[in-house]
Amino acid sequence: MEFQSIAQQICYSRIAPWMQDLFGESTVAFEDEPLFIITIGSAVASTRVIPWGSEEALITTRSYVVTDIEITPELSYYLLRANNGIYFGRFALDGEDDIVFEHSLVGSSCDRIELKHSVQNVIRLADDYDDEIVARWGGKRALERWSS
Repeated sequence: MEFQSIAQQICYSRIAPWMQDLFGESTVAFEDEPLFIITIGSAVASTRVIPWGSEEALITTRSYVVTDIEITPELSYYLLRANNGIYFGRFALDGEDDIVFEHSLVGSSCDRIELKHSVQNVIRLADDYDDEIVARWGGKRALERWSS
């Protein structure tokens, strides 16, 4: 596996055993990039270690919440209002207008408990919100898109 910085490599080496211990068989570690995929319920999350400047790394967990959806003003307002009540993480739209939820941690200061809560929070919120969004605005839950 190639790393873009020493900080990224150190961070990945520290959290890799934590990911397996915390999420067990729900976790798939990629061999060619610093990425883990976790599937729980109808939510699929990816946890990636990325360089942040030359001396730091970020641990970013992202879950696709709903895909193949028309982004309407009502839906956008709903997501912005939801963001207001969420303390860790945020809803966003990716480059293909899929709804994602993500949260990032600073790699050098992250501990096992923070990592656990970050990943669990992203998965829980994606799993909680996907049903309501699909029921009100259509689209597909992320797990449905990847399994079809």
